[in-house]
Amino acid sequence: MAISDLKLPEGVTAHTFKNPMVLAENLAQTVAGQLNEAIAKQGVATLVVSGGRSPVAFFQSLIKQPVDWSKVVVSLADERWVPVEHADSNAGLLKKNLLQGPAAKARFVGLYNVAASLEAAAEQADRTLAELPPIDVLILGMGDDGHTASLFPGSPNLTQALQLDNARRCWPMLAPTVPHQRLSMSRSLLASARNIVLSIQGQAKLNTLNEALGGTDVAALPIRAFLQPTLEIYWCP
Repeated sequence: MAISDLKLPEGVTAHTFKNPMVLAENLAQTVAGQLNEAIAKQGVATLVVSGGRSPVAFFQSLIKQPVDWSKVVVSLADERWVPVEHADSNAGLLKKNLLQGPAAKARFVGLYNVAASLEAAAEQADRTLAELPPIDVLILGMGDDGHTASLFPGSPNLTQALQLDNARRCWPMLAPTVPHQRLSMSRSLLASARNIVLSIQGQAKLNTLNEALGGTDVAALPIRAFLQPTLEIYWCP
């Protein structure tokens, strides 16, 4: 199956690249343009990215683009509830791969905080995110199970986290994989982004996307919440 075989909703566009490096470079150029446009218009740009291994090439490509990083706010769609020094920390990943060189001037708004419980950490992150300017660019990933950010099928709080009319910005979530405890931006906050890209690689992800397009149960495959007009999908084998 190719991405051209998918029945995409009206307004959703898909781009295919021959390998992850070419995808990362093209995505970096697009995002840099969107950030520069936002800076020109309002003096500041907000970029929200996803963690994990897949975006590293994109991060490394993005910092080579001409962007005035002193006018950029960077945040995370989700975070593992581990200290920044931990190998699984998304904030740690960003500090190593994105917030370097000229991009070190960006203001980083993280989700992780030391708290007595995951619930308390999510409440603190919710307060922190109240200070986040409107999101200009959001880069989402997707798991083979259809999760995006840390909106996992079967997680407690998923129903509330997926409510568009729920004003809460951050929810405690449980992943089926280690580390289990996660913090995730809510659907309402994520969906408020002006530009949303779903960046995925491999045939398995394409199969999941095809399944997501064939139904409407958002809790079963949370990526369905974002298959809306203006979404851009970047895919490579």
